[in-house]
Amino acid sequence: MNIDNTLHSKPAVGTGLVAGLDTARSAQLFEAACKLIPGGVNSTARATWSGWSPYPLFVKSGQGSRVTDVDGNEYIDYLLGLGPMIFGHRPPRVTQAVVDFIQNRGTVFALPTEDEARLAQKVIDAVPSIDQVRLCNTGTEAVLYATRLARAFTRRHKIIRFEGMYHGFSDGVYWSKHPAIDKAGPDAHPIAVAQGPGMPRGVEDNLIILPWNDPQALAETIAREGDSIAAVLTEPVMCNTGCILPQPGYLEAMREITSKHGIVLIFDEVITGFRLGLGGAQARLGIKPDLSVFAKGIGGGFPVAAMGGRADIMALVANGTVSMAGTYSANGIAIAAANAALDELATPGLHAQLDAVSDELRAGLGKVLADAGLPAYVVGIGPLMQVWFARKPIHNYRDAERHADQEIFRRWWQGMLARGVLFHPGAYENLFVSTAHTRADIAATLDAARAVAAELARSV
Repeated sequence: MNIDNTLHSKPAVGTGLVAGLDTARSAQLFEAACKLIPGGVNSTARATWSGWSPYPLFVKSGQGSRVTDVDGNEYIDYLLGLGPMIFGHRPPRVTQAVVDFIQNRGTVFALPTEDEARLAQKVIDAVPSIDQVRLCNTGTEAVLYATRLARAFTRRHKIIRFEGMYHGFSDGVYWSKHPAIDKAGPDAHPIAVAQGPGMPRGVEDNLIILPWNDPQALAETIAREGDSIAAVLTEPVMCNTGCILPQPGYLEAMREITSKHGIVLIFDEVITGFRLGLGGAQARLGIKPDLSVFAKGIGGGFPVAAMGGRADIMALVANGTVSMAGTYSANGIAIAAANAALDELATPGLHAQLDAVSDELRAGLGKVLADAGLPAYVVGIGPLMQVWFARKPIHNYRDAERHADQEIFRRWWQGMLARGVLFHPGAYENLFVSTAHTRADIAATLDAARAVAAELARSV
């Protein structure tokens, strides 16, 4: 897709989003929005150049596992707000907690409430590596603080991050998310590529970019430059280039190497946290990082994030050496939502049931694709997954760039959307499952998948 041309193109009101699906009202609303909002949307993930071409769906409402657009089309929703809606839309317990807090107490006080400590205790009890925790507003903000804290604690300046991962849009880490391979250096030794223009010069000098799932590259880099490396920043499961699982032993090797060299290991669990289990991916996979970042799952659909970890590192926040500020941090809405969400997530058997429904979808999709003879497979863990249309295994970003068929994925997305199944049109996003999804939803999704897979098989 030519980004420059897309940025300046007019919305194609006369062209439907997907054949056989009436989305005329979405087209009209997008045309009007473009006159007022740059690109017509308020986040890149909703933009035309992220796959919502010629315009995104405009939503009227959501309830449970379903969303309805402004044209009256209803979809089984696996987009789930890009992850936050772990209980589906308008979960009663979380929604009521927020309403009660606003009506009975307020919203923002710039003073603490006892509810904050109750929430902190729930996070500490749930996540193995957390001794102390601070609340933030977004994952971007939490990552910014985590990297700053790691640098202050180690008195080193470099951060290792991995190609294909997204850790928010702050200048310090918004590099090498999805770079053009021909501009990103050799496979074993990538160079930092800014995600776009406007980055301050010299930021890249503080970054070391590595391929993921390559323990040798990590070990060699730390052996060579360990004295200047403050932190290794990683998702425990790669979730921003589709879904890519860590190879057996990789995270264990990462933990061992960073501990040996006094490097802070930061897990970005914005997507995996509280979703892959109450203790996040780190509990599920048995790895204990030094600092962790959470966002989407913790708020049950409301904007709240958290950053926490070892007490000796968090002590720099406690004594004021590293400032963590924010007028809206720990506001009443966020606190009420997160307290209610964590209570819900702590329900015995909840994650086991969520896994069971998710496993049924993942295995079912895999069988549908295999039965159709398509060059495709499903990768995932728990309620997080993606379909790869590829003839080779994908272990890192460059594998995805070289082997994933984005065109077939788009046709897959179009066919599923036309049959009432919603997920992101980009292969580098994910399908999410919520506690609101039922086995009837899964059955309907698989019925749609069989029809679409058959159509694709005739043309591939």
